[in-house]
Amino acid sequence: MAEELFVKGKQDSISGYPIELSEKVFQKVSEGIMITDLSKRILHVNPAFEMVTGFQRDEVIGHSPKILQSGIHGSDFYQKMWAEVNDKGEWQGEIWNRRKNGEIYPEWLNIMAVRDAEGAIRNYCGIFTDLTDRKVAEQELKEMALTDSLTGVSNRYDFSERMKQLLKTSEEYNISHSLLFLDLDRFKQINDSLGHDIGDMLLIEVSKRIRRLIKNKDIIARYGGDEFVIALSAIKHPREAAHLADRIIEALEHPFHLNGEEIYISTSIGISLYPNDGDTTDELLRKADKAMYFSKENGRNQYCFFHDDLQPSSKRLVILESELRKAIEAKTIEMVYQPKVDVRSNRVIGLEALVRWTSEKLGPVSPSEFIPHAESTGLIAPLSEVILERVCEDFIRYDLAKDCGLPVSINISGIHFQQSQFTAVLKQIFEKMNCQPAYFELELTEHTVMNNSHHTAEKLNELKNMGFKISIDDFGTGYSSLSYLHRFPIDFLKIDRSFIKNIHDQKENELIVNAIITMASSLQMEVVAEGAETLEQVQLLQRLGCGIVQGYYYSKPMRPEEIRFFMEEWNIRQEERV
Repeated sequence: MAEELFVKGKQDSISGYPIELSEKVFQKVSEGIMITDLSKRILHVNPAFEMVTGFQRDEVIGHSPKILQSGIHGSDFYQKMWAEVNDKGEWQGEIWNRRKNGEIYPEWLNIMAVRDAEGAIRNYCGIFTDLTDRKVAEQELKEMALTDSLTGVSNRYDFSERMKQLLKTSEEYNISHSLLFLDLDRFKQINDSLGHDIGDMLLIEVSKRIRRLIKNKDIIARYGGDEFVIALSAIKHPREAAHLADRIIEALEHPFHLNGEEIYISTSIGISLYPNDGDTTDELLRKADKAMYFSKENGRNQYCFFHDDLQPSSKRLVILESELRKAIEAKTIEMVYQPKVDVRSNRVIGLEALVRWTSEKLGPVSPSEFIPHAESTGLIAPLSEVILERVCEDFIRYDLAKDCGLPVSINISGIHFQQSQFTAVLKQIFEKMNCQPAYFELELTEHTVMNNSHHTAEKLNELKNMGFKISIDDFGTGYSSLSYLHRFPIDFLKIDRSFIKNIHDQKENELIVNAIITMASSLQMEVVAEGAETLEQVQLLQRLGCGIVQGYYYSKPMRPEEIRFFMEEWNIRQEERV
């Protein structure tokens, strides 16, 4: 039948022109052409078809066009396509096919039904154009439109569009994120003194250092000038944003060597949280920007979380620092204590000491505000010493060892721990207060332990030799692995409360907790779960093999003078159970 279409002197039923003219066009056009019979068996193809698909004429004659299918389109796609061809006589659109070498490529395809004099369909004719080059060009244009031309990271428009998609999905699945707004400190001075070429080179290198610190799922964009924004996606705790901010600050503190110049730069970072601080990109950006300026105005080279009390001026910060200094000098810092319960025996086996401070001018101030401020202003060491002394005083005055078992755990600031005199000061305080280290447990965050691990291991061994027990707080937030922690003399792992909060609703959290408990057991470490608030949480943790649980289910943090009464009530309840 295909040969009949090209008999000299006949009219081409497709074009109406003489066959010899149609055949010349058929052979010379750049578009691929394929003709099939009514059963969709290939009768004829032109040279352009062979060039695009890689199939020679003899390899496809008699076969179905399915030989070209890529597998991308489902059966519904082809059913609708052929239904339209038979109904309307034509279909056109973009389709993905496969070349002989297996490469999948896009093409623009036009399929026509060829009818005889009576109007019955005799053949189908497909004419297609390879869109590969066009797609590449479109992608390049798209990338140019969405990418910052200097640094290669996303531009402001692309960041906004990607954030829309991120927040849309997050609302549906209740996922949290953080947004970091970075501004380079004194960048204008570098531009003015060394020239814009050096300034541009610096921005490129800054973006490279930051990109090494973030994951593929996160978004980084140059927002304008020397400003960068980062969307840290799917976080489980705000501490992850703080950890990234610390790493960025540390990465940018190392000198840049550009065109023979050694350049030092720092950055101020503001952090906002989704959904706590807003549910739109603009709102999150605005609040992160406000926090960034607060950080810049109050010392630079640091980060700050947004909170409602942030002022464009440094009034609150000045008051906070002044009041905290007074509290340290007067030793008006107070401690409260939360019991830890061994769920296997249902005994209270220890307490965690938690700091509280009420300022005369500011009222109650959250530790999440004054502890970071103390760390950023250099007050953390004297504050920590006051805390250690107060815990020792309470321990002796209220005989906590007798009432509540051992040990009493104390949270240690990472900055204070890294100071060279930390162990000497700690030893001096406990000797002065006449307290035995064996009665105490020192809690350090996962990040602190993993920072400068060789030096940390030496210091932890020194503390163990002094008699202290060692606990890793907030474990599971992503900084280390159990296989690495075996190098350290660790007694307890405290699973981060973010995993306990939704352990019933999120199967992933249960699996993570179970994995930590199993691996910790193999390394002969005891596991503590903090933040338990319900009986169901406690029972599930017990089934998973967690030995020690802490949280509001058992007790809120209490003043030291309340502990004796709590223990009396606890013991009475245990006797009644028996």
